[in-house]
Amino acid sequence: MPLPLISPPLINSSNPWATTLEDLQTIFDCPQTGAVTTRTSLLKGFEHDDHIHQYTFFDAQGTQAKAPTTSYTSPQAAEDHENATGSLNTLGYSPVPLKTYLAMIARVVADSKLPEDVRSTKPFIISVTGSADAVLQCYRLIRSTQRTVSNPLCMEINLSCPNIPSKPPPAYSEASLTEYLTVLADEKAREAKDGGMKVAIGIKTPPYTYHNQFRSLISALLASQKPTCPVDFITATNTLGSCLLLDGAGSAPAINSASGAGIGGLAGTPLHPLALGNVRTISSMLNEHEALHGIDIIGIGGVSDGAGFHRMRSVGAKAVGVGTALGRRGVGVFGEIWEHEKLLAA
Repeated sequence: MPLPLISPPLINSSNPWATTLEDLQTIFDCPQTGAVTTRTSLLKGFEHDDHIHQYTFFDAQGTQAKAPTTSYTSPQAAEDHENATGSLNTLGYSPVPLKTYLAMIARVVADSKLPEDVRSTKPFIISVTGSADAVLQCYRLIRSTQRTVSNPLCMEINLSCPNIPSKPPPAYSEASLTEYLTVLADEKAREAKDGGMKVAIGIKTPPYTYHNQFRSLISALLASQKPTCPVDFITATNTLGSCLLLDGAGSAPAINSASGAGIGGLAGTPLHPLALGNVRTISSMLNEHEALHGIDIIGIGGVSDGAGFHRMRSVGAKAVGVGTALGRRGVGVFGEIWEHEKLLAA
């Protein structure tokens, strides 16, 4: 099944500023967001530690970092980060368990002041991760919740977080990716026989940097057809791992991490060209296979204005996600992007 209607085709990415009930309510109530994405959750939540799970913004030209921040600090005033268009984080997943996020949905919808026709139809993209079996449990929980709400629910499987020690992103491995897709394909085959509510499934990919990585993704998608591929959309891309910022003296990491090295995931403007390349390449390769033509792409990476939104759409993104710019400028960034896009389209 395709992605549900996302109008406007502008959303938040799964990020630290989509962690709490208040975060989700603010994003949902914004007229310029077409859907809401939760921060990536686990069945039992992630053990967050302010001392080692941090983020910072930095000037993409001078790579001068701001003071480190934990994932629970509200976005600061735009002028504080006017030139800090890049971000680096050593955050893990959300400490909020999946069941809590699913319970939040009804409350967010009930408390919203949006018009009824928008309030009852705006989609939620529930970002999850875990083992293949855990993700299957996540899918069943989300599908069960879909029976109780009118808003379309989607599941985005984060197979690309670079900040979990000793656990490389599964989406870099064809074998690991195939394991997840096979479990979900079997579930969807059973679901087709049983009928009932449908939930779109997506995978969030890491930034790929050479052709064999893209080819492994396509091969795994083709191998998972039972009889059709279980993936309805691809979110490209997540942050770029193995990146480091040093403090002003150039002698110590700008942020902390579990290892103490401060190496984390890069996002924002510096990631934009790579993200555009990933979206265009994945889109082109999906088009080469008739069996994969129905897979949509959510483009994410360094979008902060209408021009970036327009670029993402032009290379094949059905919807466009915003992360770092949301953290820098708050939810008002969506209105700024959408107004700019309308001017460009006029």
